[in-house]
Amino acid sequence: MFISRRRALIRTGISLAATTIAGCATYGKPSAAPAAAPVRAIAPKADVPVGSGVIVDDVVITQPAQGEFNCFSAICTHAGCTVAEVVGVAINCPCHGSSFNLDGTVARGPASRPLDAIAIVVQGDSIALA
Repeated sequence: MFISRRRALIRTGISLAATTIAGCATYGKPSAAPAAAPVRAIAPKADVPVGSGVIVDDVVITQPAQGEFNCFSAICTHAGCTVAEVVGVAINCPCHGSSFNLDGTVARGPASRPLDAIAIVVQGDSIALA
């Protein structure tokens, strides 16, 4: 049996259209929303001294006042080095001497912009990434 090119193209087009429409259809009830991703605890609140802070992995957690917690990337905004220590109210970068306040703002250059803030949640006695 001979099928003309025109008829073959029409059948191919109809097949593609049907497949596309079937792929867009939904069947039954939509599934429940996915469960929220679990938060990752990064430090106990007790490990972060009031009026100072700590470096945990790749983040800096500070507590400028009792119960007030901030979190920042530990990557210095000047040249991408990792800040090395929190001494009192100063977050210090060893590469070029930049220093940051407990709120992440620049205390001493050469860095010209603050540390990148990271959202956290305080749950019970733990601090977790949001």
